[in-house]
Amino acid sequence: MFDVSTYLQRIGCAGETGVNIETLRKLQKSHLMTIPYSSVAYELRDAVDVVGLDEDAVFETSIAKGKGGACYHLNRLFHRLLAELGYDVTLIAGSTTEGRETFGTEIEHMFNRVTLDGGEWLVDVGYPGPTYVEPLPVTDSVQTQYGSQFRLIEHESGYALQRRGAVTRWGVVYTFTTRPREWSDWKELEDNFRELVGDPERHDTQEILCGRAFENGQVFLRQRRYLTIRNGREQVRTITDDDEHGTLLSRILHGELG
Repeated sequence: MFDVSTYLQRIGCAGETGVNIETLRKLQKSHLMTIPYSSVAYELRDAVDVVGLDEDAVFETSIAKGKGGACYHLNRLFHRLLAELGYDVTLIAGSTTEGRETFGTEIEHMFNRVTLDGGEWLVDVGYPGPTYVEPLPVTDSVQTQYGSQFRLIEHESGYALQRRGAVTRWGVVYTFTTRPREWSDWKELEDNFRELVGDPERHDTQEILCGRAFENGQVFLRQRRYLTIRNGREQVRTITDDDEHGTLLSRILHGELG
């Protein structure tokens, strides 16, 4: 059963009920450090429920048990947490090149926008790659977080969020508009996802895609590719040893990082 007190305690923010940017920063970063993005939190055929998912059941699995999930698990629950704390929070949709190619829809990544103290902030606790670990203000200026730089560039009718590491070039994280969304807007993605999973010609196994933040960076494991971002500097390794792969996966899901 969804419970605000349990949620806050689970992410190390017990009693943090203020509605201000300092608390919002702590909530997002703590969430990213304690609850992993995890493609293995749910069986593949159970993970196709996007629009009508059972928030109470997902809360028990993703938050209370700490197993994590995908963007539509994590950002949907975080949206509810912020709303119940009193934040002015709006659901918005993003799009990635890979997502468009896989699911054939522009409404793919689910995250949030918070209006606070006269400004707007992007809030995301469910993106499976290098991104902002604290709320990102919607502004024209370049912003720096833990060695990585971020900027918003006008793109069609919305924005492209770009990131640059300490020694890398600008690259697009995702494109989005600030148009408020409803859960039902993800119906096309759900239908396409369900069709992919139900394809009798599909013989591949469930992809491993997991990630979590630590104090000054993030780590991600995608199949055998292990990516560490520390103070904006990226290090990539290909993990060939099965035991090491299992150890790294376990560490991301519920171990000590950093």
